[in-house]
Amino acid sequence: MQHPEENPWRTNSEKDIYDNPWINLTEYQVINPAGKPGIYGKVHFKNMAIGVVALDEEMNTYLVGQYRFVLNQYCWEIPEGGCPLGTDPLETAKRELLEETGLKASRWTELQQIHLSNSVCDEFGFIYLAQGLQQFEPEPEDTEQLITKKVPFAEAYRMVCDNEITDSISITAILKIRLMQLEGIL
Repeated sequence: MQHPEENPWRTNSEKDIYDNPWINLTEYQVINPAGKPGIYGKVHFKNMAIGVVALDEEMNTYLVGQYRFVLNQYCWEIPEGGCPLGTDPLETAKRELLEETGLKASRWTELQQIHLSNSVCDEFGFIYLAQGLQQFEPEPEDTEQLITKKVPFAEAYRMVCDNEITDSISITAILKIRLMQLEGIL
């Protein structure tokens, strides 16, 4: 079956509900695909999401721990950050890796493009693999209180399997690397 080319949703009106430097929330009055009236809310992100899996020659990777305000819990993740729309995601990935871990990489590979929660938001992301690593001093932002730890990649994979890593970008990245290992690509 071929997917439809036209949007089956009709928008009758839209109203901005909230706006800040990072997100915008809009409420839409709609006619749904079944022809019935309803509402839909959309969170628009003003940045793209960026994630980086840094792998050294011994197959160690680097995780970043931080307390996530929205979740009200501590989380382990790959290095991540926001890339302003219209700017180069790879340059942001390089900056985020340096800021959060102090690492610079000589080889970069785009691993995946990802929609993070496409039922309520338009957040889009890029995930990169960074190799050929050199250690420098981290340069965290003032909003970040981070702990960085170097772990064998197998440990990061186990953390995903045991639900110790629940961040969607991190899960996608780590599983993609594991798949590449199994396919003999990495």
